[in-house]
Amino acid sequence: MSETPIHQGVVIFAKNKKKVSAFYRGTLDLQALEEAPSHDVLCGHGLEVVVHAIPSGIAAEIQITQPPTVREDTPIKPTFLVTSLDSVRVAALATGGFLKPLEGAWHFRGATVLDGHDPEGNVVQFKQLDA
Repeated sequence: MSETPIHQGVVIFAKNKKKVSAFYRGTLDLQALEEAPSHDVLCGHGLEVVVHAIPSGIAAEIQITQPPTVREDTPIKPTFLVTSLDSVRVAALATGGFLKPLEGAWHFRGATVLDGHDPEGNVVQFKQLDA
């Protein structure tokens, strides 16, 4: 993987690091720069996503339902610019996540915007630039 400057980043804590990492790799077209038992560093397109494993003692107390309960009561929602919402939808579903139907999209500052969630229910927003 060639080195590209990192302009933005986010850390996501996960009960199932492997599954959550696969979601962000697929939806954001990222490559693993580093994979360790405690974390994965995913990079691409000026973005760095660190998926950090929740320590096993704490993770044992966390229940992830199927489908996951969406965590809408958090005060922060990461937003990512993508080239194709359709591609994001396919990748999200393939990795246990979700993207709302296109009918639920809105337009904001020159982009079509849709919310979804990762396999553990963390809300994520994706934006595709309008033509």
